[in-house]
Amino acid sequence: MKQFQIEKEMPAFLFLMRELKMEQRIAQRTIGRGRLIYHGEPVVKDSTPVVGKIEMIDFEPKSRGLEPSFVTNDFALFDKPSGVLIHPQNRNTPYSLIDEIKHHFGMDANITHRIDQETSGLVLSANNKKSERTLKMMFENREMRKSYRALVHGHVSRETMIDVPLLRAQDESALVRMVVKVHESGKASQTNIIPLEYFPELDMTLVEAQPHTGRQHQIRVHLFHVKHPIVGDPIYGQKEVDVLRFLDREISLEEREELSGASRLLLHASRLGFEYQGNIYDIHSQVNFRALALKCVNKK
Repeated sequence: MKQFQIEKEMPAFLFLMRELKMEQRIAQRTIGRGRLIYHGEPVVKDSTPVVGKIEMIDFEPKSRGLEPSFVTNDFALFDKPSGVLIHPQNRNTPYSLIDEIKHHFGMDANITHRIDQETSGLVLSANNKKSERTLKMMFENREMRKSYRALVHGHVSRETMIDVPLLRAQDESALVRMVVKVHESGKASQTNIIPLEYFPELDMTLVEAQPHTGRQHQIRVHLFHVKHPIVGDPIYGQKEVDVLRFLDREISLEEREELSGASRLLLHASRLGFEYQGNIYDIHSQVNFRALALKCVNKK
């Protein structure tokens, strides 16, 4: 929250344009999002006359030292650690990947897609508004080739194409926050699963997951559907009572490890391929996910 003193009365949007050097559309958007506070209340209209003390909610990126793993003039890739949010949930969120993106590349830089908070791995950011529009459209048009690594329960013995529809809607059961499930009225969803290495002493398999569609929680739900839930998944593959306890933050790390096999979701965005402005990119994560996953499950 930043504070300002206005000596001469003027319309709210004009204050932002003159004093903070904002473009008119940015000033109007700032007001529209309720970020300008006058007499303790958000300013509703652009033309509201303001004078004296006024406050503004502003975003200042705070880096924690995460460097991009690949950079061009138009975009960059970050190897996001598990547990880091992609963007702030609210104004009290202390840190997210957006902090790093805007710290490195300026306030016009932004994410182009999302992965779950607990999923680690590659996230593509755009360095300017033009490349952001282009790259987001490429994701929407399925022009991005994505590949993940996951450690799953059980023995996956052969390559499998999981082709079942996924529905995102409120569940009629008590578990109203579990909104993604296999359902015949859902959207078509396909994930190709390739076994890479089986660990008999753990009864777990390292697999490659290639999503051909981009539904929320797609890989997690698909692997659960074929009886190979991802190790460390606190939702898909758990009893309803334990899922609710996890969502309410009532489960300790030790109990979560006991129930799911690990203290984090062992899913990693490992590879991203695409063509951009005539150049072909095939970018791999710099994280050794196999070693990381085995370290997570071999703590005992």
